[in-house]
Amino acid sequence: MLSGAGLGLALLAASYPLLWRDRCLTWGATPDEVASNLRGDELLPDADLVTTKAIAIHAPPDRVWPWLVQMGSGRAGTYTYDWIDNLFGLDMHSANVILPQFLDLQLGDAYPFGSGTLQVEALEPGRLVVTRVPEWNWVRIFCLMGDGDLTRLLLRNRMAYPGRGFASRLCRQMISESAGLLMEPKMLRGIKQRAETEDVWPDGWIGEPGGARLSGGPTPTASPRVAGQSGVPASAATGLSVTNARTCSWSRPAAVSSGRNSVSRYA
Repeated sequence: MLSGAGLGLALLAASYPLLWRDRCLTWGATPDEVASNLRGDELLPDADLVTTKAIAIHAPPDRVWPWLVQMGSGRAGTYTYDWIDNLFGLDMHSANVILPQFLDLQLGDAYPFGSGTLQVEALEPGRLVVTRVPEWNWVRIFCLMGDGDLTRLLLRNRMAYPGRGFASRLCRQMISESAGLLMEPKMLRGIKQRAETEDVWPDGWIGEPGGARLSGGPTPTASPRVAGQSGVPASAATGLSVTNARTCSWSRPAAVSSGRNSVSRYA
């Protein structure tokens, strides 16, 4: 007979598909957000697992964007439980300030990510960043939808488990789903908290959005900026009005989009 703990685990596993799975997959997201077609979905169309999570941030997109582009292993971390990430050798150390040296994210950039390599596959400054870890068959999409001083941040993951049997695929899927529920809401809350916090730019740095410190204090006169210059946010360099961003939907099947502020690299 099952012990009390064993029975509890069995009941939890049995109730997961009916009571818990939807929360794991769609934390914070509306039905429309879950059903939306996002640019980057086509990179892994036959995913075994798709999750969509979201959070509302009381800050315009240009204050959220730097926290996204500086993320990564050996960079600004992922604003979640570093000690858990580092159990898997991910070298995460979540920053609480903007790190200018990591803001010049470019299409095609690649960074070590554990046993894999994280590649930047699509980039729309102030609106969208799509990354892929080919070794893990994993695509991650961050989408910013702004409305004045309010930003809706969507996070979508697409994962596949090719060559796995049914039992192995199901096991990996359940692990991914439960781990995502633990780590990703913490990440989204971390981004929200940082974006809503003032005075997070390094003292004396002139690459701040709008040419003013978030705290309202004095700022040195800004020097000329060049698109792609290290330490300059992509949104500032391109002149993109990120507060006009509304959607990251991607309805065209074409591999490369048009426009200098909308670029992609699909392998």
